[in-house]
Amino acid sequence: MLITQKCHYAMRAVFELALQYNQKSGPIKIADIAKAQSIPPRFLEVILSQLKQGGFVGSQRGSEGGYYLVRPPEKLMVGEVIRFIQGPVIPPETKKKETASKEERVFQELWRRVEDAISGVYDSVTFGSLVERWEKTRDVPVLHYSI
Repeated sequence: MLITQKCHYAMRAVFELALQYNQKSGPIKIADIAKAQSIPPRFLEVILSQLKQGGFVGSQRGSEGGYYLVRPPEKLMVGEVIRFIQGPVIPPETKKKETASKEERVFQELWRRVEDAISGVYDSVTFGSLVERWEKTRDVPVLHYSI
């Protein structure tokens, strides 16, 4: 399964909100999210609006306004955001159909197993765990070796 650019941006936006969640700094402005995650601001507006409709983020108007996570990052699974933005992990045409030919049915069990495996990974990772991982590795120096 390929993750679309829109989905990738949505995940990075939620990740940025998760990073700021415990900072008690209030809602985060679109411009700040866009800059921190290198997301085009106009595209980010559309994505955040969609995430708001899905109940993942909330917004506050005014000079101190912006966006914030509705749930704690530890209770927000990566798979939820992916399925909301992009749809099912495996395209519907690969799922079981009564009208599937004998040749198509041979692969249906394979597609189901692939879907279960991918969903299992996405649904075992929270945005809170991504933040923890990022905080542990952000100050680790990267060694460069050249001859």
